[in-house]
Amino acid sequence: MATIDDFISIIPAGGVGSRLWPLSRADAPKFLHDLTGSGKTLLRATYDRLTPLTGPGRTMVVTGRAHRAAVEAQIPELADADIVLEADPRDSTVAIALAAAILRRREPDVVIGSFAADHVIEDERAFRRVVAEAVVAARAGYIATIGITPTEPAIGFGYIRAGEPAGVDGAPNAALVREFVEKPSAQVAQGYLAGGDYLWNAGMFIARADVLLAELAAEEPELASQIEELAEAWDEPARRGPAVDRLWPQLKKIAIDYSVAEPAARRGRMVVVPGDFDWDDVGDFSAVAKLHNSGRRGRLAILGSEGTVLADSASGIVVSQSKRIVSVVGIHDVVVVDTPDALLVTTTDNAQRVKQVVDAVRRSGNTDAL
Repeated sequence: MATIDDFISIIPAGGVGSRLWPLSRADAPKFLHDLTGSGKTLLRATYDRLTPLTGPGRTMVVTGRAHRAAVEAQIPELADADIVLEADPRDSTVAIALAAAILRRREPDVVIGSFAADHVIEDERAFRRVVAEAVVAARAGYIATIGITPTEPAIGFGYIRAGEPAGVDGAPNAALVREFVEKPSAQVAQGYLAGGDYLWNAGMFIARADVLLAELAAEEPELASQIEELAEAWDEPARRGPAVDRLWPQLKKIAIDYSVAEPAARRGRMVVVPGDFDWDDVGDFSAVAKLHNSGRRGRLAILGSEGTVLADSASGIVVSQSKRIVSVVGIHDVVVVDTPDALLVTTTDNAQRVKQVVDAVRRSGNTDAL
């Protein structure tokens, strides 16, 4: 597939991934880990997946100041101008819209696509084919998202309800979005799966930068104005610092789903292109175990090479980052994460509850472990 000349990708690389604690920490979030055994961190894999679409030098990474060195080490070919450093996290609207506003000043007609740094996609050809179709819809003035065809009644993902075809030449699969739905109960998710018109919300957004920013201005005018002012100063370092110091603390924290996607859907300006490829946001250790144990029931996956893991009649996953011997005997669907300063033991069924442990550790004041 040829590169798309007017397309630039944005990779928001933020968030700690608290359900993957104690592996994922504030100073080493999940996008800086190799969770697939591929030899690449999730961030690097994301960059490599996008480069055939954009061509080299056409990706911008938005990350926290503390992660600059790690991001540069993972993607040494990234130019300084293509790293946007956040003073502190302000949620996905600021990350994506600021990058879009900066890029629009460099290329007024640019189409941007936002893709999280910590997702796993194996069929990269199918992914690129779907993104190319979404770019066509974006050129027609829509904000496009990619909805993953569900394979199970998952309760850990949001859903998108697809409506009638959008009628965009060159994007035959693009459908108008009827609604976005929060994470459902198991019973509701089963109904979504049976109905056939609901897709998993993968949080991928493709749009002309000017269209996305106009939608933001219609819904959140003050935030849009602040972002435009920041972008105006961004490529001039002497102006950028004072602008960030003055404006950043005022920026509203809001997810782009609420500031742009849902309002655009209500106005008939949002389309979804179904993605017929395997996708996972690797949100917890159950998902990590599934990645490594796919099609191999009763297996114990082992990540890490520092320690020695002994297993007998056990299944699930062990992540070993210490030099201790870890022995797992007669336990199924177990999750063991052993790091030098913290140990987690749970089951794959309870993996989503790890966030509650992180919240309890934070309340205890032991933030060094986070």
